[in-house]
Amino acid sequence: MTDVLLTVGTRKGLFIGRRRGGTWEFDGPHFNAQAVYSIAIDTRGQVPRLLAGGDSAHWGPSVFHSDDLGSTWVEPRQPAVKFPPFTEASLERVWQLHPAGPEAPDVVYAGTEPAALFRSEDRGESFELVRPLWEHPTRSKWVPGGGGEGLHTVLTDPRDARAVTVAVSTAGVFRTKDGGASWAPSNKGVSAVFLPDPDPEFGQCVHKVARDAVDPDRLYLQNHWGVFRSDDSGDSWTDIGRGLPSDFGFAAAAHPHRADTAYIFPINADADRVPAEHRCRVFRTGDAGRTWEPLSTGLPEETHYGTVLRDALCTDDADPAGVYFGNRNGELYASADDGDSWQQLASHLPDVLCVRAAVIDG
Repeated sequence: MTDVLLTVGTRKGLFIGRRRGGTWEFDGPHFNAQAVYSIAIDTRGQVPRLLAGGDSAHWGPSVFHSDDLGSTWVEPRQPAVKFPPFTEASLERVWQLHPAGPEAPDVVYAGTEPAALFRSEDRGESFELVRPLWEHPTRSKWVPGGGGEGLHTVLTDPRDARAVTVAVSTAGVFRTKDGGASWAPSNKGVSAVFLPDPDPEFGQCVHKVARDAVDPDRLYLQNHWGVFRSDDSGDSWTDIGRGLPSDFGFAAAAHPHRADTAYIFPINADADRVPAEHRCRVFRTGDAGRTWEPLSTGLPEETHYGTVLRDALCTDDADPAGVYFGNRNGELYASADDGDSWQQLASHLPDVLCVRAAVIDG
């Protein structure tokens, strides 16, 4: 089997797993007692860099980096992510850390709460606010979701480093085509059933967006009620939730190599945040959402209550692909065959907030 690094951010620290051959070994917690809401594994350089968004109840949030796969960590002397004084805002949380593509080898984006996008040009050691999004004319009407007003998704277009898509709870999807100089809402067709107007230009409670591995214009979106697909980079969206036991959920991930293939973890309802029908199942589509199949071989068969959060489901870049998820029960599961079968890697962890995995040599 390919060697894989798996990072697991929890409510009380970061755990790091390595698979060498078919055997997993874990260490941690790193950042003991800190909530780790975001992780990135940046494999673009000669040495992989890990980035972690920690949140200390005493010292507050910070971004750390490691160039030795987590053996040691560096926290910059000055806060890596800091709101400028003119914003009259302070950082509450780093929800997302996203290395841009190889065409921008040193660029890393951070999504935060309050909802804002920050850009780094030194691989995540320092960030600057993307001011045009912060000053977007719709911002005064953005409303925090149940978990706060967070910019939780950042997607860069592999064809154009200037094209970036972000998602905010509860403002919806926004896109730039000019490197962040201007931004436009990108929510046509995404419902907002909790608003008087269910089809607004913005204000949707988007939970996660993932990009298709083969067609960069194809996006998959898990909404607060509704699963959607776009075939035009987000200009418009189509409902693809038919065939699921529930179209409420938080997580969405795309297969790293296979076209039209994505994964979600359905939740019963916004008022009943447990696995759909109380069954632990990942659902996969292989035809861009026209049909869905449950994946449960090796997962618990008994009544289950482990909720999977928006960044707690991911894939690696192996072939066949590894698929991973953790839940709020502190359970961690992995598949080494595109999701066809699963094994439990850990139990009794703190709440799992995010997982990231990548193939690592050596």
